[in-house]
Amino acid sequence: MSQTRPLIDTLKQELRKQRITYKQVSVALDLSETSIKRLFSEEAFSIKRLEKVCALLHLDFSDLVHLMEKNIELTTRLTHEQEQELVSDVKLLLVAMLLMNKLQFAEIIHIYDISEFECIQILARLDRMKMIELQPGNRVKLMMAQNFEWIANGPIQQFFESRVQLEFLDSSFNGAGECRVFASGMISRNANTEIIKKMQHLAKELSDMNIESESLPLEQRFGTSLMMAIRPWEIDVFTELRRVPDNRVFG
Repeated sequence: MSQTRPLIDTLKQELRKQRITYKQVSVALDLSETSIKRLFSEEAFSIKRLEKVCALLHLDFSDLVHLMEKNIELTTRLTHEQEQELVSDVKLLLVAMLLMNKLQFAEIIHIYDISEFECIQILARLDRMKMIELQPGNRVKLMMAQNFEWIANGPIQQFFESRVQLEFLDSSFNGAGECRVFASGMISRNANTEIIKKMQHLAKELSDMNIESESLPLEQRFGTSLMMAIRPWEIDVFTELRRVPDNRVFG
């Protein structure tokens, strides 16, 4: 099925809208919750199972396809100028990130030093950028597709690399809920590829858990960041001690 990924993304979106958890889906399909997460992660649903989940959502399969087609029109990437606009205004960037994490208008102005008037202006700007649809009562509908991504090496990524990354790593990682793992070795190209796949899988699990947590009250949700990195690399002080430079090319 060529549209498997957007179809599964649409299914997740509808589950989130109706506040239906993976546990409820597992009961409907008579599978373990772990198996349900694997089905979503591997996008391995059969038509029969998709129809059962649709029934749980009170949708026909054709309704799901129609919703998918509408979702395809959502914003998948901003322009370079739009990303630059975000990083040039800290309040604009903050509100965009908060909305992406499903905070409401009232919560934003209650928690952060942003006036109601300022926040309305920011919402209007984000609406023009097609990141959201501003609705009556300052309600917001996200207009960003499930496969939305920032420009590679664009303004947002550069901002996170120059500012956020340094602040994130400036920690002993000994506090509650904190963990830092560093490992190194000499492995093959195939082993490197396999580790990258596992990292991508873990990142997707975090994304799925973020969606699952959206139904919880705000006081039970915590801003959380996960960083994983891998690259063929040797620390400079070791490289400087080599008698002969290592000119091997990994790629």
